[in-house]
Amino acid sequence: MGALVPRERIEQTILIIRGHRVILDTDLAELYGVETKAFNRAVTRNMERFPDDFMFRLTKKEHEDLRYHFGTSRWGGRRYLPYAFTEQGLAMLSSVLRSKRAIQVNIAIMRAFVQLREMIASNKGLARRLNELEKKYDGQFRVVFEAIRELMAEPAPKSRRIGFKP
Repeated sequence: MGALVPRERIEQTILIIRGHRVILDTDLAELYGVETKAFNRAVTRNMERFPDDFMFRLTKKEHEDLRYHFGTSRWGGRRYLPYAFTEQGLAMLSSVLRSKRAIQVNIAIMRAFVQLREMIASNKGLARRLNELEKKYDGQFRVVFEAIRELMAEPAPKSRRIGFKP
């Protein structure tokens, strides 16, 4: 099972859009080993299973922002805006896609989401405990607490300038 879809591969496909952790239809189709067109056809045949909080279509601006972010080309591509599936929508996919591979991939995706949720919860718990310790001890450890907070913070993405540098 681990060789089917590595957890790291799934984690790379999880995006945050509109405040939700989602996976796009193209990434899901690739994980399931089917064409995006066939994947979306199966979903659209079962639209009543996917309310707005399970799945939504990206806006044109969101799609363009993602394209620019990942550096994809304007040429070729899709006719329709992509679907984004929330964790509940991914769970619902198991009732729509029934191949053995789809079942195994769905299990791997659910495990990745659970692990991500656990990591976030443990980080919040760690931050809470750090605040309690900081209140308990006086200012002599302030530098240590600030250093720990910097290590816990997510690094800001580094942007490289493109072009010739004199």
